[in-house]
Amino acid sequence: MNTDIKLNFTGVPLKQVVNTMQQFADLSLAASWDNVGLLVEPTETKLISHILLTNDLTESVMQEALDLKTDMIITYHPLIFAPMKSVTTRSWKEKIVAKCLENRIAVYCPHTSFDSIRGGVNDWLASAFENVLESSAPIQPNEKDSNVGYGRMCILKNEISIEEAVQLVKKCTGLKYVRLARSYLTDGLIKTVAICAGSGGSILKDTSANLYLTGEMLHHDVLDATHQGINVILTNHSDSERGFLRIFACTLNDLLNKSVLIEVSKNDADPLETV
Repeated sequence: MNTDIKLNFTGVPLKQVVNTMQQFADLSLAASWDNVGLLVEPTETKLISHILLTNDLTESVMQEALDLKTDMIITYHPLIFAPMKSVTTRSWKEKIVAKCLENRIAVYCPHTSFDSIRGGVNDWLASAFENVLESSAPIQPNEKDSNVGYGRMCILKNEISIEEAVQLVKKCTGLKYVRLARSYLTDGLIKTVAICAGSGGSILKDTSANLYLTGEMLHHDVLDATHQGINVILTNHSDSERGFLRIFACTLNDLLNKSVLIEVSKNDADPLETV
């Protein structure tokens, strides 16, 4: 990136970015087991003029952030999840934390708060069916606000074939391939779709629908679903989430009054690929 382009952005205080993120997706909506919010904070105050969005903060993405001279990384999945007893060069996650501290790069994670909100990750994945969608509601509603929560139960205006559903998912995610488990107990027509971005087995289990759409499920959970007359589409875990970042980049740009250069990582990718 040309440094002169970055200089055209006035930047905002880190606290303003954090407050904006929390206004967009309240951290109270995140799962109790999750690790969300500001995970790495520079000790010296600095303006944030460049933000890099990524689904996973890997070493490749970290190097990209350094090359771009970014001030802040917003990573959907938490960089720090299991407790760290040290910050050394012994593990890749510790090295990334060390590099962030050395280069005064802040790290923020929204994770399951993004899953829960309206207009978040699950609604983006449900938008694959937007032209035929009649209604959408959380599968596991939040106790205080039933309009938000985990997963989405989508009812379509009319039945579509499983082949049409596959093509709609591919178009939404930009994937050439997805994995499909057909249930031969049905006629293959889809009127209801249960959706959960990421690893959806626990959310989707025992949910009645014609189709499950998620990133990954355990082998035996897929078998259980197909034997209950439910078709299953799997995209790979992060491929069911990553596309939301393109939408969120525009949203965050507006929320910060176009004062910050916001880019989506080019190095971020699901570790699994079909070859």
